[in-house]
Amino acid sequence: MKNVPDKLAQRLRQRAASHHRSLQDELLAILEEAAQPSITIEELVDKVRSLGLRTPAESVAMTRADRDGRRR
Repeated sequence: MKNVPDKLAQRLRQRAASHHRSLQDELLAILEEAAQPSITIEELVDKVRSLGLRTPAESVAMTRADRDGRRR
């Protein structure tokens, strides 16, 4: 690879091998991931709601209930 430090090139080759891809396919996958649009606030809110979290107080209550359930 031109103009790429040896250590970085080696890490990229290792990453590609771990994903069973060629180096070129791995680089393309990295670029595609980096070019994905950021999550919107609405998407984040939907994700949080899908997890059943609504407020900090509710998350504290869920944590306490989980903890108390393990003590028994």
